[in-house]
Amino acid sequence: MCVPACTKKIATDVSRRSFLRSAAGLAAVTTLAGCAPVAATAPAGTAAAMAAMRPGGYSFSRILDLTHTLTPDFPTFGGDPQLELETMVTLANDGYNMYRWLLVEHTGTHMDAPFHFSDGPSADQIPVEDLMGPLVVVDIRAKAEADPDAQLTPDDLAAWESSHGPIPDGAIVAMNSGWDAFVGTDKFRNADDSGAMHFPGFHIEAIEMLLGERNARGIFVDTLSLDFGPSPDFAVHYRWLPAGKWGIENVAKLGSLPASGAIAIVGGPTIAGATGGPSRIFALV
Repeated sequence: MCVPACTKKIATDVSRRSFLRSAAGLAAVTTLAGCAPVAATAPAGTAAAMAAMRPGGYSFSRILDLTHTLTPDFPTFGGDPQLELETMVTLANDGYNMYRWLLVEHTGTHMDAPFHFSDGPSADQIPVEDLMGPLVVVDIRAKAEADPDAQLTPDDLAAWESSHGPIPDGAIVAMNSGWDAFVGTDKFRNADDSGAMHFPGFHIEAIEMLLGERNARGIFVDTLSLDFGPSPDFAVHYRWLPAGKWGIENVAKLGSLPASGAIAIVGGPTIAGATGGPSRIFALV
């Protein structure tokens, strides 16, 4: 867990450009991940520099962006567009460009904060130290290919643990169904003639396992909902979010990650009282 001074230092001292190039950037991430110091003796920008850390620290060689680019035609749960861009000024006419956004919170790669389905914390109230953690990527692509209504179950979590060890304390557990490949096609919503959608999600029993037997901080899905498409009751939303947990929907590129060993970082929205909102998601690998 990181004290506030850690976060403040990252925000003020580490620019996006210098993040991977400098030993200071690596030190900041290592501090956030566990407040472990860095032994930065190798030349900046080299793999050796990134790996030059004292025992107990965390090293990484690349940052992967797990965020879909949000456009007005991005698929939505209800089917209607949830982003409009109104041109306010242009570079040609006014010397600079600026838009006004009309945006529904729950569109694109976005957070569901506890407040979305409970009286719990809004997005801006989630402690920053709860927005990162060891990333557990549970691969259910074979199940999803055979059945679009597949769900991530306790058996899937147990299979992951049999291969990689116990789910780490404070983990972020991601469902990799491969569904992100369908963004931009009708199959992402996969609605039938009655309007019911068919895509994978978490099973309520897996949520009970993560709440009662593990200590996960958040969950990722690469689909439109934490619940599977034809869910009649949003059981996962109503159990996970009121427990003070958060989820990220429409995550991208989970298939490019190792099953274990990465660290996830969530840049959640900081609009006061937000029930969630578009977020930037990263993995340190």
